[in-house]
This record gives sequence, C-alpha cells and structure tokens, in this order.
Amino acid sequence: MKLTFLGAADSVTGSKHLLDTGEHRILLDCGLYQGFKHLRERNWARLPVEPRDIDAVVLSHAHLDHSGYLPALVKHGFRGPVYATPATCDLAQLMLLDSAKLQEEDAQHANEHRYSKHHPALPLYTTRDAHRALGHLKPLPFGRTQPLNGHVHCELLPAGHLLGAAIVRVTVHGRTVLFSGDLGRAEDMLMPPPSAVRHADVLLVESTYGDRLHPAQDVAAELARIVRETVQRGGKVLLPTFAVGRAQALMLVLHRLKQAGEIPRQLPVYLDSPMASEATRVYAKHRSLMRVPAEEIDAMCEGVTFVETAEQSAHVTRSAYPAVVLAASGMATGGRVLHHLKAMLGDERHHIVFPGFQVPGTRGAKLVGGARDVKIHGEYWPVRARITQLEGFSGHADADEVIAWLRSFDRAPSKVYVVHGEPGASDALRGRIQDELGWRAHVPEHGSTVAL
Repeated sequence: MKLTFLGAADSVTGSKHLLDTGEHRILLDCGLYQGFKHLRERNWARLPVEPRDIDAVVLSHAHLDHSGYLPALVKHGFRGPVYATPATCDLAQLMLLDSAKLQEEDAQHANEHRYSKHHPALPLYTTRDAHRALGHLKPLPFGRTQPLNGHVHCELLPAGHLLGAAIVRVTVHGRTVLFSGDLGRAEDMLMPPPSAVRHADVLLVESTYGDRLHPAQDVAAELARIVRETVQRGGKVLLPTFAVGRAQALMLVLHRLKQAGEIPRQLPVYLDSPMASEATRVYAKHRSLMRVPAEEIDAMCEGVTFVETAEQSAHVTRSAYPAVVLAASGMATGGRVLHHLKAMLGDERHHIVFPGFQVPGTRGAKLVGGARDVKIHGEYWPVRARITQLEGFSGHADADEVIAWLRSFDRAPSKVYVVHGEPGASDALRGRIQDELGWRAHVPEHGSTVAL
C-alpha cells in the first residue's frame, strides 16, 4: 500500500492525496491550488497518475482547495464515483459551478483587456466541465460505511469546520488510514467540534494553524468597534468573505451585534454574492448539523439584503451611504469583492476587514501585509482605506486545538504525516506532535510517495 502526496504537501491549498492499495486507487480530496503564482500553475500540470486510473475520490469538504480541481480531473478522464456527505454535495454544486463561471469570466476579461501573456487566455475548466463533475457525486451520510471494493471501505465522520465537512477513514484489509480534512474549532460559532477518533494506523493531519493560536481578543466586539467608527466617518465596512461558512458566521455575528445594540439596528447589511445567498439556503436545509438554534438561523437573515444581480451590486458599490458589505471572495482573489475594493481602497473613510487566514500570495495577504497599492484587473490601485485582519473568525482549529484532538487517540498511529499547511506551520506542528505526544511525525514533500 502506497500514499502519494499530490497537493497540500508544501502549502495550504491543492489538497490531493492518492492512496494506492495495490488493487484500488483512491484520491483523498481533489483540491485547487490558490495563492502564489508558482502554486496556481500546478493546477495546469498533468497529474503523475492518469485520472482514468483513479477508481474513486473521497472529498473531506466543499471548499475549493479541497474540491475545486474535480472538474479538471473529470475533464482529463476520471470516470469513477466521488463520495462526500450530502451537505458537501449540495455546497459543491454551488462552489464548482461558481468557480467555473469565474474562470470563464476572468479569461474573457483578460482577453478583452489583453493583460494575460496567454493568447487567448483559457479557463482551467468550463461550466460544462463542472456540470459533468457534479454527475459523479455520491452522497455518503456521516457514520455509514461505504464499500469501495471487497477489502476497502470508507467512512465519513463530522469534522466541524464547515457544513458537511468530514474526517475521512479508509479501511484496507483491516488497517485504517485516517485523513483529518480540515478540523473545526472546539467553540466554533456555527459547527459542533470535530469527532473524537480513537485509533488510526496511518494519520494525515492538517496544519493550517500549526504554528500559531487564535487571538484571545473578542473578535465580535472588535468588529462592532470597527463598524461604529467607520459609520461615524461616513464610510463602509467591506468584509471579503468566503461565500460558504464564513459569510453565514458573519451574518450571525452582525445579527447578534444588532440585537445587543452594539451596532446601529438600521445599518444596511448587504450580502453581495449569489453563491453566498444560495449557500445560506443550504445551511438552513441542513440546520440539524449546526449548533445554532433553528430560529436564530432564520433570524440572522433579517436586515440583510441579498444582492443577486450585477446591476444591484453596482448600485451598492456606487452608494455613498454607510453600510456593511459582505462580498466574495475571502482572499480577494476574484469575484464581486474586486469591484468594491476598486471603489473603496482609495478612500480613507472606508475600512476593509479580512475575517480569517489569508494564503500567502493572494491579494488579501498583500493588503493585510501593508501593501501600498494592489493590482486589480490589470491596473494598480492605491491603498488609503484602513485594513484589518480578524483571524478569530477562522473555522480552522489552531495548534492547541489540533493537539487536543490528537490526544483523543488511544494509542499512537504507526505513521503520521503533517499536511495542508505552509512549511513553517507544518514543521511546527510536527515538532509539537513529537515532543508532546511522543509520536513519530513527518512533513512529506510535494509529489513524494511513501510505503504504508
């Protein structure tokens, strides 16, 4: 049995881990690379295994760095089933179609304005490719064992983090390979904590926050302060947000702040992302998976204007009135948030708040890093607006929370691989696993293969 690390082995994106049992090839996650250009270019490279030779894919959750390469995999010949929880299947439909649409639009925009070195610029995959990929999804509820062949089974366990997110357990001839996916926080606003796991022979554990802890600050109180001060200046607060998970958490926080009188009750709040609007409906559909009371899920939509059309979005962008705007994407890599940034960055009255981790190399990372100007749609835009990062809104377990989850194991796995993190974060978590738990742990190299 072999394991090949095809993504998220030296970075926090592009999650792909190929498990070869000798008689079956299973791809754990099928993620898209984001961030630095040299990483994004990997999205265009052919995999070292032919997609048609992969028998099945198991998705931990719907975020694009875990699911976003799936249309390309199908485009290049994959024909097998893709197992994921029902909620992940619903969210993946939104995210993959939106990803394809944005790539088509970005390629068209690049061709019209001739700022790409490729002539013509092409999308990685099209909407048609995304629709074909969605046809491969097979819903697998939490706790149900799915045979992959006579001696290989998989099971999905709640991971917190995001609606439908799963810890993936694959059993091969009685040996267990466990992939943590992205672990949620013990006190997440929306989701319950990740399931305790007692045993695994081989463990792949994420390390997004492997070298740091979430700040102790009250992020809701800090957001309330920012909103109040920005409103007093006559400005807007822009929250670049992931349409799935983060947007719903922010809606809940803003609702609670209004209810508590911490921000003006009549302050307009705009959700400028059709996908976030659809995702909110998916969250309501699967409300039993969340820790939030059902009535509060309905109430958090009160006072929020769902911006559907491009014309409505342009109207919000032009509006001079104070407001809070939630717009995708969370790292300002594309989507409607870019038009809000172009309108707001040059005005010191406004405040741009990034509520979570920013992958190095993204536009969001450059802004929180103090960039004096940023490139959007081929032009540079000066930065005069205030920029703040509030990492306390992250849905990822921090280093202490990951270690606490690992302590639930009855005994040490025989092999531990630390993945899905920047090199420093992965190595820091590896060190803590070895020093505090006494387990042998390794940080695999991209493209490396290990024998299990």
